[in-house]
Amino acid sequence: MSLDRRSFLTLAAAAPLSIVAGPVLAQSLGNDLRGAIDAGGAGIRPGETDQTRALRKLLEQGTGAGRPVFLPPGRYAVADLVLPDGARLIGVPGKSRLVFAGGSGAFVSAKGARNLTLDGIVIDADRKPVGTGIEGALRLIDVAEMSLRDVLITDTPNAGLYAERSGGRISLSTIERCGDAALWSRDARALVVADNTIRDCGNGGVLIHRTTKGEDGSQVRGNRIERIGSANGGTGQWGNGVNVYQAGNVLVADNRIVDCAFTAVRSNGGDGVQIIANQALRCGETAIYSEFAFTGAVVANNLVDGAANGISIANFNEGGRLAVVSGNIVRNLRSTGPYPPQPPGFGWGIWAEADTAVTGNVVENAPLYGIGLGYGPFLRDVTATGNIIRNVGIGIAVTVVDGARAAIISDNIIRDAKRGAIVGMRWADPVTPDLARAGSPAPAHLTVERNRAS
Repeated sequence: MSLDRRSFLTLAAAAPLSIVAGPVLAQSLGNDLRGAIDAGGAGIRPGETDQTRALRKLLEQGTGAGRPVFLPPGRYAVADLVLPDGARLIGVPGKSRLVFAGGSGAFVSAKGARNLTLDGIVIDADRKPVGTGIEGALRLIDVAEMSLRDVLITDTPNAGLYAERSGGRISLSTIERCGDAALWSRDARALVVADNTIRDCGNGGVLIHRTTKGEDGSQVRGNRIERIGSANGGTGQWGNGVNVYQAGNVLVADNRIVDCAFTAVRSNGGDGVQIIANQALRCGETAIYSEFAFTGAVVANNLVDGAANGISIANFNEGGRLAVVSGNIVRNLRSTGPYPPQPPGFGWGIWAEADTAVTGNVVENAPLYGIGLGYGPFLRDVTATGNIIRNVGIGIAVTVVDGARAAIISDNIIRDAKRGAIVGMRWADPVTPDLARAGSPAPAHLTVERNRAS
């Protein structure tokens, strides 16, 4: 009988162990399992007995022969399991479970591998601490090409997956109940994180970091990220659904990110970041950030619903500049956040400071400002055009402090702005009449025209 991979794995999950046991699985089980070595037939059995040495030996045998190892359903106790270069371990999703046996070492790790495949494997730390320092239940160092598919990483006080100088793809997997971040990538080789579920983690969802600023090229696409905390405290270092730090040319797109203690997508020093078509719901602080020393950001077609602030293109004082903010919906903001705010406070929709086009956005229900342009002298070459702003404190707040440079505010529709449609600010204080009113002279650095306010 010939079975494809899905049919075989379904049968294996439901069948007694004896049905799938045997020295070598049949050649007709599909491409992923063709020629696989059956761990059960090789004497590896579920239970409390530590199977680390036997499984490591079997994986080395498989890589030497160019064959995958199939792990039948069950709980297999292991500790400090080092995966050899070329290892391919395949199981039944949700059923083939590696459980941490404890100890001071790692749980599952690999180092210096050219390629590595885990498919349908559960990595369950059983709530036991793993190692010391930055550790993950799965720890990969210098793995050129990983393939993780249908993997579940769960119940670790540490990070779920820690990957350093590694590339490849993580897809259709779940990382949950991690005391630290779900996935922490450092100095990646264009890692792809796609179509995963990440939830209930103490300090972060997906972290794309670099030790020094530079090209990264990772993609974080189509993931569901839920309930991310900030157990380590702070004012935004933790508690983010996706956190990009010093990593260039990263794409964050089509993710659903909800209930984060701080931010849905936070890019700190990420040059060329693209934050596109994400849902950011019920964020504790600012929903989307491109901040500090960055050059070039595209923030487009995102939906923000519920946050202290909406979208921030910030820190011209640190060199943050050059962005497009377009086609976003930002709504239902609030004046409270996870810490006492600095001026001007929480409750604004979109903020931009330098070399930025803010165009075609809709902001609704922002108690402070709909759009903020610059702060103090930190404003240069910003346009706010073609936006719709409704039910806000001030529609567009723009700095008029000495040293502020050009801004164009045109063709916006502003409704129900309680403290003025377009107002010049000296830091956090309004100092001009409503510049949207006919006859109100604009400061020399501002062009204010063709706006409709009521």
